[in-house]
Amino acid sequence: MRFDEFRSHDALGLAALVRRREATPVELLDAAVKRADSVNPGLNAIVHRMDGTARDRAAGDLTGPFAGVPFLLKDLGQDYAGSPTSGGSRPLVGVPAVEHATVVQRWLDAGLVVFGKTNTPEFGAKGITEPELFGPARNPWDTSRSPGGSSGGSAAAVAAGIVPAAGASDGGGSIRIPAACCGLVGLKPGRGLVPMGPLRGEAMHGAATNGVVSRSVRDTAAMLDVLMGGEPGGPYVPATPSESFLSQVGADPGRLRIGVCTASSINPEPHPEALAAVENAARTLEDLGHHVEILDAQPVDDFALARDFLTSWFAYLAWSVEDTKRRTGCADRDFETDTRIVAALGRAQSSVDYLDAVMRRDQYVRELTTYFDGYDLLMTPTLADLPPRIGALDTPPLARRGAAAMLATRTASLLRHSGFVESLINANLSWVPYTQLANLTGRPAMSLPLHWTPEGVPMGVHFTAQLGGESTLLRLAGQLEQSSPWSDRNPALNDA
Repeated sequence: MRFDEFRSHDALGLAALVRRREATPVELLDAAVKRADSVNPGLNAIVHRMDGTARDRAAGDLTGPFAGVPFLLKDLGQDYAGSPTSGGSRPLVGVPAVEHATVVQRWLDAGLVVFGKTNTPEFGAKGITEPELFGPARNPWDTSRSPGGSSGGSAAAVAAGIVPAAGASDGGGSIRIPAACCGLVGLKPGRGLVPMGPLRGEAMHGAATNGVVSRSVRDTAAMLDVLMGGEPGGPYVPATPSESFLSQVGADPGRLRIGVCTASSINPEPHPEALAAVENAARTLEDLGHHVEILDAQPVDDFALARDFLTSWFAYLAWSVEDTKRRTGCADRDFETDTRIVAALGRAQSSVDYLDAVMRRDQYVRELTTYFDGYDLLMTPTLADLPPRIGALDTPPLARRGAAAMLATRTASLLRHSGFVESLINANLSWVPYTQLANLTGRPAMSLPLHWTPEGVPMGVHFTAQLGGESTLLRLAGQLEQSSPWSDRNPALNDA
């Protein structure tokens, strides 16, 4: 199969070719592998190949809505039995998983053919994908820029046409940020709808979830149909819709009340292209008959929310380091310096500090619920700035040396009182200040590829819905995909 033919279909379209016997799973896998061999050396999107496993599977009997479609897993939390899940961390690179993650099993049951795992920052701890272990993933639209993170490898692979959809996960924006950076659809499901098992019931007290990045709204919807629903070891029996999510794509969303906000106390001056993305989307929405209203401020205090997000994240990263040390017998020196710094901050927090941050989520939920009394959706930019250049968010050498000295002398906890946390907010969240709200409140949210800069760099538009609002998001996304199509846009990479 030629690449142009392969690329012209989304995942459901490729599955239809297999059902009609116009293509075989082996032919689709050959096309994906050829494309990966051609472009991955320049993108570093895939860090672990499973070609042999995939070929065995493609030659067998496959059933399900995605039967025969090539697929990639994120190398974080998406365990495939017998293959390592490194999480971008050196101590885990050779440790094979003992069983499939629940979402991986559901993807396999849907007929997908997994042939690799994608690049991610160490423990998914950044909004960019530049682990020391594998090196940076690059954005197919501009290889000097990041594809975002932490699902950056998956987003780069999909944008480059290696696969039409790939596994992703989101604890603070890690589906939506790379989707925005790479011109893709990225939906973070609401809390509890998609399982995290079997090893754990939920991650980050429910703030993190699994999903995909894809090129089409219908692929995202159909993937959610595959993934949704509880499991025996899970903490919830989630409410699921009476109709499939796929059936919502193309359905009339009705006249929606949409509040629009670009203001952020973390970044008071978003990039002009971020503003243009929202302004253009607002005009389109009004033309479609929706009520659009400009808001003066976010529904919650976003700087306070950012501090609470980082407090929780510091503790989670400290636990991740300690858990890895217990599992592998490795030492602190085996982790990246930035990881060690953040883990030290996590250890320096008191249990009361941590619980304060977690319990304040209830306040944010109440404030957002009050907002939704008057609106159906909240619209913001996904990114407040252009996707950063590779290396732009590296910790400066002087700061790294100082932090390394504090780690060596076990005084890193002093960073907590030095303004370092505020500098982390400014450096790491100022370009992505909009996405964490949906994680801490457990609400569904989606980034759509509705804007490109004159230089051809994607900038997403972000929608947050109330609890159970996935169908609303998908109905609107389908409408926008029809009115402002993006499927004909492709990055200027050499076609295999």
